[in-house]
Formats: sequence, structure tokens, C-alpha cells
Amino acid sequence: MKIHFYCADTEEAAQACRDLEAAHGQHTAEEAGLIIALGGDGTLLEALHLYHKLEKPFYGMNKGSVGFLLNPYRAEDLDKRLTHTQSVTLHPLEMTALTQDGKTIESLAFNEVSLLRQRHHAARIGICVDDIERLPELVCDGVLVATPAGSTAYNLSTHGPIIPLSANVLALTPISAYRPRRWRGALLPHHAHIRFEILDPSKRPVSATADTTEVRDVIQVDIRESRSASATLLFDPDHNLEERILKEQFLP
Repeated sequence: MKIHFYCADTEEAAQACRDLEAAHGQHTAEEAGLIIALGGDGTLLEALHLYHKLEKPFYGMNKGSVGFLLNPYRAEDLDKRLTHTQSVTLHPLEMTALTQDGKTIESLAFNEVSLLRQRHHAARIGICVDDIERLPELVCDGVLVATPAGSTAYNLSTHGPIIPLSANVLALTPISAYRPRRWRGALLPHHAHIRFEILDPSKRPVSATADTTEVRDVIQVDIRESRSASATLLFDPDHNLEERILKEQFLP
């Protein structure tokens, strides 16, 4: 199989990439049948954003820190490992952000779209779901919408729920909510259209970030799951992503 190796900007990942290229060759992403990412979860996300339109499967190997979406790094028997992988298809979120100066910026997020206050003032954000106002005002540091694959990342650190991949829901999670103080967020159907309205953008500016793409000074952000974009991740049978997400819910 022709492989394109994509690695993090670290010496450890670069050396692993050189070793694998020597053993298997290096091909362009366009001509390869598989893309292998070497690094951490951030490196895999970079590869997904760069190459998902090529509709090639992705296989990540951990040469970073966290590596929740990655397989363990082993250079030996790579061809054999690849023949026994299990696949998971991810559908990213589509973010459409409108800024104070009238620009409309679109981006995809395989993990989450997060809104964060830009200054010392708390943000004031209104939330609509499928054109129905669900929360007229959330006073907070921010709020995020996470995919099931991203529910174990930033969403989990803000005490959001872990979502099984097959659940077909999205996590809507506040970040340090001040009002309503006891609002813990919501689980929404995967086809929901979420709109965030920034209620006081001049005094309380807010940024929106889709994975690694940040947009400053937004006044409205629309989020929905993309059905036209997708990416296929490959996992070793003993490193199945569905099982890892399930286990994460029982960690002490």
C-alpha cells in the first residue's frame, strides 16, 4: 500500500517518520492509499483538516503526549497491523462565524467549536437550537459544541459529558457559567442547528474557534454537523475508539 506519512514538528516524530519512510517509502497524499499521522492528537487533527477532502483513511500513531485518537507507535509489522484495523467515520461540525466588521468565515471542526471571552468581562451569549430560543442569556467564560470524538477533549475538561460514537448526539457545554449557575449544558441530536448570538460584542467581545481556526470579534456563530464532509480513522482491534470512549467514563 502506498502511504503518505505526516508528522509533528518534533525530533521524536521526525525520526520515526524517517524510519518509516525508509521501510515503506513516502508518497504524496494524493497518490497514497492511506495517510499515517505521527505525533499527538493535534497532529492527527492537522492531517484531517489538510487531507480529508482526498477521502483517504487515516491511521495515527502516538509520538506525542495524549494520543487519545491514536494507536500505539510500533514500527514493526506495520503492513500486518494495517490489514486488521477497524474503521470509524467522523463527521465534523461546520462553523459559520459572522464578525463585527461584517466578514463571514467558515471552518470545520472534528473535535469542537468553542466560544471564549476575549477580555476580562464575562461573555453574554444567547443560544438558539433549530431557530428556537433555548437560553436567552448565558453569562460565562464561554461555551462549546463537541462531537462524540471530541467529547473526551476540551468538552471533558469543562465537565461536559462523554458521548459514545454511536449515540448520534452533540454536547453543548458551558465554560465557567455564572448565570444560570446550575445550567450544565445539553445533549442535542446530531442534526441540530445551533446558533450563538453575542449580546454585548463591543464591551464583551468573543472569539470562536473550530479546532485550531480562531475567529476574533464574532457577533453570531452557527454550528451544524456536516453531512458532506467526513473522515475515516483506522484503529488496531485492541485500541478501538468506541471501547476507549466507553472506558473513559469509568476512570476514577
